[in-house]
Amino acid sequence: MPAVTDPATGLQFYELSHQWGHGTPSMPGHEDVHLRRTVKHAQHGVMAHRIRMVMHSGTHLNAPVHLIQKGIGVGGIALDRFFGNGVIVRIPKDRWEFVEPADLQSALPAIQAGDIVVINTGWHARYADSLEYFGDSPGLSHAAAGWLVGKDVKLVAVDTPQVDHPLATSLGLHRGGPLMNRLPRTYAAETGRDPKADFPDWNPAHKALLGAGIPTIENVGGDIAELSGRRATFQCYPWNWMEGDACVVRFVAIIDPSGTCRIDAGTAR
Repeated sequence: MPAVTDPATGLQFYELSHQWGHGTPSMPGHEDVHLRRTVKHAQHGVMAHRIRMVMHSGTHLNAPVHLIQKGIGVGGIALDRFFGNGVIVRIPKDRWEFVEPADLQSALPAIQAGDIVVINTGWHARYADSLEYFGDSPGLSHAAAGWLVGKDVKLVAVDTPQVDHPLATSLGLHRGGPLMNRLPRTYAAETGRDPKADFPDWNPAHKALLGAGIPTIENVGGDIAELSGRRATFQCYPWNWMEGDACVVRFVAIIDPSGTCRIDAGTAR
């Protein structure tokens, strides 16, 4: 979709979220999103929905408490984590590959301290309720997560269904897995390697980021490809839910073509 331009400031707003609703692809092992109209226009002249869902659906933000015991929830994260400057870096990755520190180091524009970092592996184009999207996706290596922690970035967003390689999650042989029964067998058959040996740790990259207090966004989509290789201002806000482990968000990038727009001081008139 084309950018939405604010007529007063000339600021351009770009969508970085996938559409959410009925049929939203759900992580294997999670229930689907259930939507029901309890009040309808034809009958009542008004409409209201009931929703039952796992909060890790669609484009969503993860709080430290998701993987870190006694970590803060989405409502406890400082608001400035959800707004600020950053970069969308294009790091193309194929099936089961890793984003490594060298990829981040050489990405352009350069990732700076305090950035919101959006990583485009190209996987957003495969977003679907499919074996491929969830089971074949790339992920961040533990070392890459450590590199981002060392940069003291503000937030990390990925266009994949999980931060880590799928075999380092419960989709593989970890914590109640495999939630995708075919995944470890397919990996062993096609690579000749033992998934237990190659992926001994559970969610190591994601735990490293959340353990450092860096929120994450998964399933980024929208106009990510159009904005790759550019710096932008980003915003996304979860619910004010102190116990929340995750929350669906509307993730937006803002570009100022003129370079003249500034936030109003908010002084009294």
